[in-house]
Amino acid sequence: MAATIEVDGLADLIAEHASWLAVERGLRPNTLAAYRRDLAIYATYLRERKVRDAGDVDERTVDDFVAWLRAARDEEGQPRWSASSIARTLVAVRSFHRFCVDEGLSTDDPAQDVRAPKVPAGIPKALTEAEVESLIDAVIGDTPAITRDRAILETLYAAGLRISELVGLDRPDLDLDDGVVRVFGKGGKERVVPIGRAARAALTEYLTLGRPQLVRTASSSHDAVFLNVRGGRLTRQGCWGIVRAAAKRVGLEDRISPHVLRHSCATHLLDHGADLRVVQEVLGHVSLSTTQVYTKVTAERLRTVYEASHPRARAR
Repeated sequence: MAATIEVDGLADLIAEHASWLAVERGLRPNTLAAYRRDLAIYATYLRERKVRDAGDVDERTVDDFVAWLRAARDEEGQPRWSASSIARTLVAVRSFHRFCVDEGLSTDDPAQDVRAPKVPAGIPKALTEAEVESLIDAVIGDTPAITRDRAILETLYAAGLRISELVGLDRPDLDLDDGVVRVFGKGGKERVVPIGRAARAALTEYLTLGRPQLVRTASSSHDAVFLNVRGGRLTRQGCWGIVRAAAKRVGLEDRISPHVLRHSCATHLLDHGADLRVVQEVLGHVSLSTTQVYTKVTAERLRTVYEASHPRARAR
């Protein structure tokens, strides 16, 4: 018989689950925070329906929870949660119930057979090569902050890094002689990514002329590659602000998202003949199917060029 777990005490159990995710699975703080948020919604749903312990949760309860998420609307009548958000929440719920089973707190996993809503395979919005050049060229000057900002844009595009990966770089992670950077991605997974001449030159200029002037105090003499104006490690928000400011200068603010240079890197590699598995390694995708979405980008671009160029593409 399953052990009784009071729903009003789920906060402690969710905290134990988060510790397990951090220690056993090595998830990063941002991912852990997302799990906590999703499970807080789940716990609230259970309380409102008078479900008092995890042993009373069955497959129908979880199925109804997913249906409730899909039906929820905001004040304007729009869906409160997207299909991708619901799918992510269900991942957290499944992980939680598996944890309960593994820890002997429950005998059954009520979430294992519940289907998530189908998430449309979105096509990443990549910039054109000319737009990437204009974005980088918009960062003009030789001040410490300018050399840093130029190195950030070049590195994001050259290595296809996530912003969190970029701000997490330490100086030992860079080997500019060999033109590679060591990256710690999701779950702490390590990969080594090549970078080209433009990024190497920008990083060399920043590390030689810019970074030393941003190191203000002894406490800021850590190994972080990218520093803020106070000498501390640049945050994700600070890095995103730098990208957005450059985009605004050249009228690309409506085309920019935190991943846009990563998407552009992958798309342009494929456009120029890179093997899909090479792109998978560059981006650090565990599954090749995740990388395959970029093939749709190049197919869409091919169709656009074809229809604009072929004399009978639109003939009736």
